[in-house]
This record gives sequence, C-alpha cells and structure tokens, in this order.
Amino acid sequence: MKIHRVVAFAFAICAASSSFAAESVKWNDWGDDLFSRAAAEKRFVVLDLEAVWCHWCHVMEKTTYADPEVAGLLASRYLAVRVDQDANPDLSSRYGDWGWPATIVFGPDGTEIAKIRGYIEPARMRALLKAVIDDPSPGPSVGEAFEIKPSASAFLTREQRAGLIKNYDESYEDKIGGWGDRQKYIDADSMDYGISRAEAGDTVSIKRTRQTLDAAIKLVDPVWGGVFQYSEAGSWTRPHFEKIMSFQAQYLRHYSQAYALWKDPKYLAAARDIERYMASFLLSPEGAFYVSQDADLDHDHDGHEYYALDDAGRRKLGLPRIDKQLYARENGWAISGLIALYNVTNDPKVLAIAERSAKWVSDNRALPEAGFRHGDKDRGGPFLGDTLAMGQAFLDLYAATGNRDWLTAAARAGDFISSAFRDEAGGFLASKASEIKIGVFAKPARQIDDQILVARFMNLLNRYFGNDAYREQASHAMRYLTSASVEMLRPLPGVLLADEELAIEPTHMTIVGPKDEPRARALHASARALPARYKRLEWLDLREGKLPNPDVEYPDLGEPAAFACSNRICSFPSFNAEELQATVKQMAKVKPSRASPN
Repeated sequence: MKIHRVVAFAFAICAASSSFAAESVKWNDWGDDLFSRAAAEKRFVVLDLEAVWCHWCHVMEKTTYADPEVAGLLASRYLAVRVDQDANPDLSSRYGDWGWPATIVFGPDGTEIAKIRGYIEPARMRALLKAVIDDPSPGPSVGEAFEIKPSASAFLTREQRAGLIKNYDESYEDKIGGWGDRQKYIDADSMDYGISRAEAGDTVSIKRTRQTLDAAIKLVDPVWGGVFQYSEAGSWTRPHFEKIMSFQAQYLRHYSQAYALWKDPKYLAAARDIERYMASFLLSPEGAFYVSQDADLDHDHDGHEYYALDDAGRRKLGLPRIDKQLYARENGWAISGLIALYNVTNDPKVLAIAERSAKWVSDNRALPEAGFRHGDKDRGGPFLGDTLAMGQAFLDLYAATGNRDWLTAAARAGDFISSAFRDEAGGFLASKASEIKIGVFAKPARQIDDQILVARFMNLLNRYFGNDAYREQASHAMRYLTSASVEMLRPLPGVLLADEELAIEPTHMTIVGPKDEPRARALHASARALPARYKRLEWLDLREGKLPNPDVEYPDLGEPAAFACSNRICSFPSFNAEELQATVKQMAKVKPSRASPN
C-alpha cells in the first residue's frame, strides 16, 4: 500500500493511546555515517531543515518536537537530524523550494519517502511518522498528501460557512457584474472577499472581480475624477451623482489593490482619478477631508445635465455644495484608501496627504481618554466607527512607513474600543452610551458590519503585537456574529473574511535594515507593492530595538534583506525586489492551513 493511501486513516491512528514514554528528541549530526547507521539499526531518517530566524521553525520546536508521542516515535524507529540551512548551502539549495521549516523523511538507503514544507502540527507529525513505519514505500504525492488543510473555520460551522458562500455566489450578477440587482456599485466586503479568492488563483473570482472593476469604471467622473455613489435600474450607466467619501476611499483602495494584483493600467488610472478628486475637491486647507459633494447644482440643473459638461462648463454654472464637516471616521477611510495607492505607486505626495490628515485628526478629534470624537461636537457619541476607522488607518500607516508611533496609536484605538464599546452580552455597541434612554433607545445598537470590522481590526492588532487580549476581542465579535441571535438574511462576505483571517496567518514580510539605507527603502517599497490583501508588513531597524511582536528572530546579514513567512512557511532572505516577488509568489502556491479556534 502506498503511503498516500493511508492518509485517510492516519488521523484515526493518532487518536489511539500511545505506549511511547515521554522523552525529548535526541538530535543526531548530519554526516557521512548517518545512513550507514540507519541501515544497521533499521531506522528511518528525519531531516529537520530550519533557520535561526524562522518563526515557524521555533513554533515547531516548541510544539511538535516537544510532543511526547512524537519524541517517542522518533526514538523508536528514526534518526532525527536538525540542520541550520544557512550553515549548510548544499542542503538548503536542494530543498530550498520547500521553504522553512522543511521536513524530509528518508529510508535507510537515502530514498526520499516524504517531503513536507512548513509547520507540521503534532497530530500531523504523529500521523506521518506512524504511516511511514506502517508502509515506507514513497508515493507520487507524499508531501502533498500529508500537507492536510483542515476545512474547519475559526468560528463558523460548516453549515454557516456553506450558507454564506452560497448567498455570496448567488448574489453575483453574471451578465454585467457586481453583487446585487438594481443598484450597481462595488460592495466593499464582496470585492474584498473576491480579491482574496482571486489571489489564491480561483478563476471564477478572477473573472467576477475584474468584470465588476471594469464595469464600475463607468462610475468614475471623467472630468473631475471621483466616483459617483451608484447607478440605478440594473445598469452601470445611470449614475446618481453624489460623491461620498466612503465610496471614494473604498474604490481607491480596491483599484489600487487590483493594480497590485494584475498590473492593468486602467485600474491605476481609476485610482489616480479618485485621488485627484479627493485632493482637489474634498481636502480642506487644514489637511483633513470633507464628507461629500451634492449630486445636483440646484433645482434648475440636475446631475445628468451638469455632469455632462466639461470642466469650464461646470465651473461657469458653479460647484455643487460640498459638506465641509470634518469627521474622524471619514478621514480614517480616506487615509486607508490613500495608503493603498501609495503602496503601489510609492508617490511621496500621496503619503504626505495621508499623514497630514492623520495628524489633523489626532490633534483635533482625539478624546482625552483615547479614541476619537466624530465631529467638533458630538451628539450621543463617542461612536465606534470613528475610532475603528482611525485605528485601521494607523495600522495602514505603520505598514507603509515602519514608523512605530502609528502602531502605538493603533493600539490605543484598540484599547479604547475594548473598554468603551464592548458589550458583555455579545459583540460591540455602536456608541458608548445611548443619548435617549427610553424604549428601543435604552441601549445603543449593535451593527453586524461593525462586528466584522472589529473582528478584523483586533485580529491584525494581535498579529502585530502578539497580544492574546486583542485576539479575545476579535473572538468576542465573532462569537456574536455566529450566535443564534444573529440572522444572516443578506450576503455577508465580511463574516467569511473575518473568519478566515482569524483562522490563518497573514502574509508576513519584514524588512531588516536601516530605514535611511537606500537598499532597505527599496525593499520596503517592493514589499508594499506586492499583492496581498491580508498582509503583515514590518520594518526592523535594529537601532530601534525589537519589533513589538518579536515572534521571529532575524539575523543581521550585513546588508538589507527581506524575510517572508506565509502559510506556516518561512523563506530564504531576499536581497532585491525580484527575489522578494519570486519568493512570495512561490509561497502563495500552497493553500493556507487553518488554525484551531482559540
């Protein structure tokens, strides 16, 4: 029986009680006599190829090789060898495509029986070791056979997940694109989920996201730029002409991410047109962003007539009214959209606008106890949405610049959300307190979309800080979303996104090098431009000390380098943009394993 045929019952074997005594793994040296010893003692050889800077190597050492049953199996029938791949180029060059850690099982004659890249949980390792003992004949897909990818979500049941995917797929309009029937616009969570699936190579999602993005370009004002709110009557060519910040920021982010993924110049042109409008019409002299611009000039000139004119014709009649309120939430959205454009263009002017907006909000909308007001004077606030949008903006600024002050600001936002808006009965409240305390107004509302955003934001904070308290806040939001009290009567792809992000590690890229060193700056720019919707990007300048979450120990190689970890795998260091791009592309070929819920 080939080894790949025993995978189906391998986990049943691991569940059985073990007779092996608890003991630590005895590591052997890699040398000329290794396989002669293995033949004489009738043992298999397990090679653990690691790197001192490899996060998942350390995790595997602390969990898998510390497991008593794994240690017992290795002691009974194996010679275990641990090798630093950096110190052994002969082995790293042979198995480098596997990423780190790499686990290779050999027969005593040097035959490769199994090759698995990335982190292996104790249960999978036990299954592998037992299966090799039962049947050492190598199969054609041994490595893939044991790279088991559990289908379980972090919080969703199988039925819930299947139902959400079904609703998402059925809500798509195949003929003209977009999710939904009558009003045509890009739904933010639907596009995020579609891009996520497209990044993984799903051909249906690639078709849908590109069809929708191509169609929605019709909503971009060809004269002034910016996007109209939506188009009616099941068509992309009958727009309502309001220009609202939420749509500007969202479309700016999506077209920038689409350009990163497909390098189609029309997506970059659309993003540039939106940024041009925001900077020309919605940016205040103080550096913060206004809220919106009316659809119509006045009762005598509706939008269809007005927006058919060229720039001179429009200005001759006058400008539709701009709502010049300065809200923290809208500025947070704008900052995140601008950073997405900066990531793919490296345009310092775009970053400067985003940073100036963030500074204005921090100076003029911050509350004494942390968090943010909505406007100059709040009625019924503070509100969850303002601190949440600014917290995400701070995370985006940190990834784009490596400036740890932005990460500290994001943490303060997360801490304020935890203390001010958490409802112990479930989920997070939309406001800290209810202004009117009678009837349905006695308690602030809980919005489903808010829970999704909180779960995703807190999860990222946990990734950046390694703080389980943030993970618990994300879990609190997800428990509410998946509870029986929440009826998912509409497509909610954001729930799928949040659930997946809590279940898997983000693509983690770290630039190691001085922030004033040109080669390090070039590597950081390359990392920012790489397509990864779910990304953790950091810049380690050793002069600043360890990163806030030092879960990976990076070596000083004497020159700037980029390290990438994804899907429980860590790569070789990259020293230029081409190497980094090839590394991330190679690592993305492996579907992510899902973590167990906490």
